Amino acid sequence: MQFGIFSVGDVTTDPTTGRTPSEAERIQAMVAIALKAEEVGLDVFATGEHHNPPFVPSSPTTMLGYVAARTQNLVLSTATTLITTNDPVKIAEDFAMLQHLAGGRVDLMMGRGNTGPVYPWFGKDIRDGMPLAVENYHLLRRLWREQRVDWQGKFRTPLQGFTATPAPLDGTPPFVWHGSIRSPEIAEQAAYYGDGFFHNNIFWNKEHTQQMIALYRQRFEHYGHGSADQAIVGLGGQVFMAETEAAAKKFFRPYFDNAPVYGHGPSLEEFTELTPLTVGTPEMVIERTLGFADFAGDYQRQLFLMDHAGLPLEVVLEQIEILGREVVPVLRKEFELRRPAGVPSDPPTHASLVAAGPDAPHHLVEPARARIENETEA
Repeated sequence: MQFGIFSVGDVTTDPTTGRTPSEAERIQAMVAIALKAEEVGLDVFATGEHHNPPFVPSSPTTMLGYVAARTQNLVLSTATTLITTNDPVKIAEDFAMLQHLAGGRVDLMMGRGNTGPVYPWFGKDIRDGMPLAVENYHLLRRLWREQRVDWQGKFRTPLQGFTATPAPLDGTPPFVWHGSIRSPEIAEQAAYYGDGFFHNNIFWNKEHTQQMIALYRQRFEHYGHGSADQAIVGLGGQVFMAETEAAAKKFFRPYFDNAPVYGHGPSLEEFTELTPLTVGTPEMVIERTLGFADFAGDYQRQLFLMDHAGLPLEVVLEQIEILGREVVPVLRKEFELRRPAGVPSDPPTHASLVAAGPDAPHHLVEPARARIENETEA
């Protein structure tokens, strides 16, 4: 099972000191966090993509390419790649280039984005969000899997005999996750292609998360990718740890109360009861995280948000140290002890996809069963 860190890259004032880091400081802090994740034995570092203040990660592949040069083992991912406002041609070429630079240690998570003003900045309409996600992703799959692409759709100019460069490393496109917290259409899209589904459940109760993942698993099986329990699932979470629960809450409360997303809303106690946020001891984090599989099923990737709300970098690095040294080793062991035979331990990697060969389902533009259904309907 993979464990890692994801960052949204917010530039937030520390409510206890009144100090706001510069954009340069925040960018360098994200790099330091990625390096710390590798140092303590975590598997994944993922960055969000944002084009509006107070966030800085507007160019994820630039950051991940820099991190790739300074790491050996870390899987480099996005916590969101905006499939709606980015040109699929640019996504195809950027991530293929990143694959080559990182030796294949790359995957990405597709998302629509929920910040309304961003859409017109890139010439799009948020009301087209779902059709854009569907059309753009299908084109992206073709660009990664066909040497010459002739294509015409609704949202961009046609392509005639187009070849994306460079081609994916070893002729093998990166594995794709589809991230969503509320849209069943995205769970359906992930299942249709046999891709991963990442439910970033940092704001939602377990009943909602369970319902979304169950839909994805059911449709994954429907499209012939394997049994429902073999579907590739990832979850998000948030933690803050100290030696005692009281100490953790005392330190974290002002950051929670003033966080740009959920500050000045529910109390810390209400939020931890209703969502996966865990503020307490490492033992509490272990117990809570193990419980995720009780409603989500056995899953393959767990990412934690730890560097938000103005927390100082030195505190975040200490939290990652605790996570890597005290929490994740226990989680790895306990999750694998409960995992049934035949259920994947890890999501696909570049090495596993290459080993599967050029005729593996990953290389299909559309899954075989979907093509049969489409031909029957036609």
